[in-house]
Amino acid sequence: MPQVTHAAGNDTVIDRVTFKVRAGSRALYRPLSASVLSRPEMTSESSVAVMPQSSLTQVTLRGFQTSAVSRDIDTAAKFIGAGAATVGVAGSGAGIGTVFGSLIIGYARNPSLKQQLFSYAILGFALSEAMGLFCLMVAFLILFAM
Repeated sequence: MPQVTHAAGNDTVIDRVTFKVRAGSRALYRPLSASVLSRPEMTSESSVAVMPQSSLTQVTLRGFQTSAVSRDIDTAAKFIGAGAATVGVAGSGAGIGTVFGSLIIGYARNPSLKQQLFSYAILGFALSEAMGLFCLMVAFLILFAM
């Protein structure tokens, strides 16, 4: 395959293509936030002279850049988990409403079973409230203990 030389000197087409491929692949292993949101003053020629672009420097920079993104993902996961656990508290409230609604309906149908219906309603209230408190406890554990 004949190599076409550049008019300025020894630079061949293959060398230029190789450089473009390497430059493109360097952007692929950087995090998206660092690639897209990098400041223009950091990509200037003066920063290249200050910080050599060795593989060790790239690995160090990558570790530093991804730590903030990783922390953001962990924080978002905590808030999503705590929100999902809080939905369980709302379900507990709906369960308590259903228990006492059923108590009223049962008492209206058969008033002679008032004491037995009331004891079952208190038991249902206690179980539903306990599940709500467990959901709230899990939400606080997710937020503050992890």
